[in-house]
Amino acid sequence: MAQKTINTNPLTPAVFHILLALSAKERHGYDIMKQVKESSEGNVSMGPGTLYGSLKRMMNDELVEEVVSKNDERRIYYRLTSKGKKALGYELKRYQGVIKFAKEKGLEQLLALRWLLDTS
Repeated sequence: MAQKTINTNPLTPAVFHILLALSAKERHGYDIMKQVKESSEGNVSMGPGTLYGSLKRMMNDELVEEVVSKNDERRIYYRLTSKGKKALGYELKRYQGVIKFAKEKGLEQLLALRWLLDTS
C-alpha cells in the first residue's frame, strides 16, 4: 500500500489552531474551542460548525484521530497523529520564516500588531 505524503501547503487558520490546541494533549471539542480562543488571546473564536467540519477533514487527511475516553464515554476526544505533528511543524517553520523575513526588512514594529487593534 502506498504511503500518503505530507501536504506542505499552508494550513487554513482553523486547522492550524486546532493542531496547535491538540499539540499539548488530547481534547474534546468544547475544550479545543476554549483552547483556541485562549491561545489566540481572543483573536480567534471557533464555532461548532467550523470545528467539527475541520476535524472531519483533518481525520480524512490523517492529521488527527478520535480517541475513546475511558473516563467519559459521552465525549469524543481527538489527538494529533504523527502526520498532524509534522504538518504543524511545517506550518510553525513557515511562520518562523515569515518572522525572520519581517525582521530582516526592519518591520519589527509590525510584529506587535496589538497597536493596530487598539481603538481606545
